[in-house]
Amino acid sequence: MHDRHLTPLDRFLAGLSDALATAAAPTSRPARENPAAGIEEADLDASARQHAAGLMRVNHAGEIAAQGLYQGHAAVAREENLREQMRQSADEEFDHLAWCEQRLNELDAKPSKLNPLWYAGSFAIGAASGLLGDKWSLGFIEETERQVCEHLGGHLQRLPEADARSRAIVRQMRDEEQEHGEKAAAAGAAELPRPIKDLMRLTSKVMTGTAYRL
Repeated sequence: MHDRHLTPLDRFLAGLSDALATAAAPTSRPARENPAAGIEEADLDASARQHAAGLMRVNHAGEIAAQGLYQGHAAVAREENLREQMRQSADEEFDHLAWCEQRLNELDAKPSKLNPLWYAGSFAIGAASGLLGDKWSLGFIEETERQVCEHLGGHLQRLPEADARSRAIVRQMRDEEQEHGEKAAAAGAAELPRPIKDLMRLTSKVMTGTAYRL
């Protein structure tokens, strides 16, 4: 069935189906090669390894949330070209998710135990903001990606210098998140009010602080 024949309810239910698949956290298979391919594994001590694992768990949780956000937006987007743009971005975000999952496995670490919560909350936020209109949905994405880029830049500073594999993944993610934000801006994103931006930052701090350990 072509997407143009789907009702908003059909798209919303399809998004919930994607939610269940993503939150179940199956082994992810990226469409593109891992940026860390060919980079030698570093000999990290226990403390550095644990720290790197914590940061990559945060990044993995962030990508779980990104899937929810984009799928929530796409479920209620009014314009087909916008839904397609969001699906394309979600596909790239899925590669990010898979790369982070692969790196966690290499570090003998587990994903966040709260991934279903991160996904459900982000899906709800994406759908709710999308119901306000496409320009606000795009504005939310633009601001989210701006904050994610800042967050990933901070991780590049905090990751062990020797952990070139993790750093390559995070660097590629940061560059592509910036592109997603620029696409949203070019598509007509509205500027979000300052209180909304501040609330987004606060919510992000809660998620990252929790996912680092759980």
